Formats: sequence, structure tokens, C-alpha cells
Amino acid sequence: MKQLLAIILAVFTTAAAAEDFVFDSIDGGQIRLSDYAGKPVLVVNTASMCGFTPQYEGLQALYDRYRDAGLVVLAVPSNDFNQELASDDEVKEFCEITFGIDMPMTTITPVRGSGAHPFYAWLKETATFEPSWNFNKVLLDGEGRVVETFGATARPMSGRITEPVEALLAGS
Repeated sequence: MKQLLAIILAVFTTAAAAEDFVFDSIDGGQIRLSDYAGKPVLVVNTASMCGFTPQYEGLQALYDRYRDAGLVVLAVPSNDFNQELASDDEVKEFCEITFGIDMPMTTITPVRGSGAHPFYAWLKETATFEPSWNFNKVLLDGEGRVVETFGATARPMSGRITEPVEALLAGS
């Protein structure tokens, strides 16, 4: 009975964890979520011309504060809400010059609907979460499981985000 319970738990845990999703990097090459195994990851769909765009400053501050402890902040620019610049090069330049961004960043990526990136399709299916606007955030644990989701109004450096991040870092 104990072995059966362990098998069921292992299957459930695996099914609830993010697969090895791959994003195209804005710097060239690819970003694999599996490269962050064992580390918490905050995935954020972003846009350069949104009222929430100043959150880039908080996202970078969050990354700067916790990156040495293992946190990864992954920015996923998207034009799903018609507020992103026209090209990856423009996004990269804007983020570097305006906010000093050096966190990992993907190319412009769909996050909603039938054309959503596989990570976001998985997120909708398994966690019933789909970004409703720019700067929605998803916190994954070191095993790729969804810990918590946050809407656009959750500020990156607020206790609402830093407390679960710190708890994950303390447990890793």
C-alpha cells in the first residue's frame, strides 16, 4: 500500500510539473526551463508600452536581490494585448536602455489563445491560469510546479511575491 501511494504521488507530482519548455531567447539561442531545475522561476509576460511597464524596474530589482540565491526571473514579451514594440531588437534595446535589464528574456511570444506558446497552453490546462493582461506572473518551484500566480497589479518587490520566493529559496 505504501509503495502504491508513493507511485501515485510521483505520477501526480510529475504531471503537475512544467515540462522542458523551450523559448527562443531575445539574445539568440534558446532558453530551456530544464536549465533552471532546482531553482524557483518567476515567469512574467511583459510589454514595452503598457501602463505596467515600469514593473520592469521591480522585476530587475527582484532578480538582482535573489539571483545569487537561485531565483530566475524570465521576461516573456508579448504583443497579445497590442502593447509591444514591433521587433525583438527594439524590445531588447528599450529594456536595456530604459531599465538596465539583464534577466533572461524571450523573443516576442504569444501567451493567450490557440497560438499561445506551449508553456502558456500547459499553464492554462493544468493551473487554469491564462494571462489576462501584461505583467501577469507565475511562480514555479524548483521542480517546475506552479506555486502561485499573480495578476498585473502585484508588484515584483511586494511581500506578496517576495515571501513565497524566499520560502522557496529557503527550502532549496
